[in-house]
Amino acid sequence: MLKEIYIKNLAVIREAVIPLTEKLNIFTGETGAGKSILINGINAVLGHRCSKDIVRTGCDKAVITALFVNLSSDVKKKFDELGIDYENDEITVTREINTDGRSIARINGRTSSASVLKEIGSMMIDIHGQHDNRILLDSERHMEVLDGFGGDNSLLDAYRITFRELQSTARRLGELKKQEKNRTERMIYLNEIIEDIGSLELSEGEDDELEQEYNMSKNAESAIIAMKNAVQSIAGDDAANDMIVSAEGEISGFSDYSPEISALCERLSAVEIELADIASELEKAADKAELDGQRLGYLKDRLNSINKLKRKYTADCSELIKMYNDACNEITKLESSEDEIKNLAEKREELLHKVTEQAKALYDYREKVAKNFTERVTDELEFLNMSGVVLKVRHEKGKLTVNGMDTSELLISANKGEEPKPISKIASGGELSRIMLALKSVIADRDSIDTMIFDEIDTGVSGKAAQKIGIKLREIGKVRQVICVTHLSQIAVMADNHIMIEKKSIDERTETTVTQLDFKGRTAEIARIMGGDNPSSLMLKTAEDEIRKAEKL
Repeated sequence: MLKEIYIKNLAVIREAVIPLTEKLNIFTGETGAGKSILINGINAVLGHRCSKDIVRTGCDKAVITALFVNLSSDVKKKFDELGIDYENDEITVTREINTDGRSIARINGRTSSASVLKEIGSMMIDIHGQHDNRILLDSERHMEVLDGFGGDNSLLDAYRITFRELQSTARRLGELKKQEKNRTERMIYLNEIIEDIGSLELSEGEDDELEQEYNMSKNAESAIIAMKNAVQSIAGDDAANDMIVSAEGEISGFSDYSPEISALCERLSAVEIELADIASELEKAADKAELDGQRLGYLKDRLNSINKLKRKYTADCSELIKMYNDACNEITKLESSEDEIKNLAEKREELLHKVTEQAKALYDYREKVAKNFTERVTDELEFLNMSGVVLKVRHEKGKLTVNGMDTSELLISANKGEEPKPISKIASGGELSRIMLALKSVIADRDSIDTMIFDEIDTGVSGKAAQKIGIKLREIGKVRQVICVTHLSQIAVMADNHIMIEKKSIDERTETTVTQLDFKGRTAEIARIMGGDNPSSLMLKTAEDEIRKAEKL
């Protein structure tokens, strides 16, 4: 709960310490005294956006600090998740707003962010202002009200998991079907690549090797003739070898007389042996290079096939092999997408059946909740001086949405004999305030938010209805802390803690003071609310009696 608020330099509030009790805290004061500033200050520590204009004129910054005690288990769990330390189930939240527009948030003195304040603030305080009545005017949010009253979100949570899985499955299936035409055309193209290139069973660098072999084979006949002619030139009649032998014979008779001639004879003998060896090798090479017409034809055809593909796909042999492998991989994926479409279609049908059954269960649950809801809220409204009111929930089945297959709209008849109609069409401002209070009352013991703030919940009501609102606020104050800003004495007399907001002129400057009232102060303030400034002794006595009477309720 919120135990204390410290405010400094916030608009016309120079400095104030506001103590709060765990029950019903009432704020009163003349119009324009600054009661709304208090709500703005609380909103600031809850992480809401705030303007630099709320800084008191002539000051550098405004500071608002809130002390929370007796933290709920949910709040402590959230602090643990966020890594925020706390002691004795207490925590302080501070917001500084500077005149340059910057703001600083702190939790237990450590810098935090406004978004973190907002996250934890929503778990600790529920603020209801006049603008919040719009939830009653928006039929699309009535299901939210009903589910909030029901309190058990397990069916809705399970349904939403299945529903989102169904959405995801249907989306993927739609994408695949949309791609199906392109996929078919792509598969035709890929199959053509696989058939063209795959039939050749290419190997890396094969085209270069074939080209080299083909060129050799194509010139084999000329090479054989040349080699045989070379053999004849070396070893044929009157060929080089015979000439060498003849030359050696001419000078061999003189080798014994001249070392030089002897050396030349040896050299001629060596040339004779080398030429004979060359001739032998040439004969072997010529025999080996015999023409193979069949091989030449194969080489020519295969090279033509490869070159044709190279021209068709504008790629070399290495790139053709890569194209083939890529096409095989891609077509495998595309073929698997056919199986995926089939599997997704089956999964979608299963999920559709499952989510429909879950939606029916959710509808049945809400039917029971709606019955209990109308009974409880009707009782509350009768207590709040709206006797004879008929509240009905129009609960209908429709298409599947993220919230189920049903829609809910709150209908009301404020006058006997009239058919219930949408709240937005017939409810007045005062009725909206009481309906909202009734809703807050029936869910007061169903959520874990410790503090409820009502900003002018009394708008549009007076007399007995106002008294009933005061009694109801006190009842809620028994199960959680309530802070209420009001202009009505019937509500103010119900306070467990009464705070007066008063505007004064101090040192030629307007200043708002915040005062916790004792019994005497309460009597004077209630009398002021009832009869205006300078109340008579009779009015003071009436105010005292009303306070005493309220204490006995």
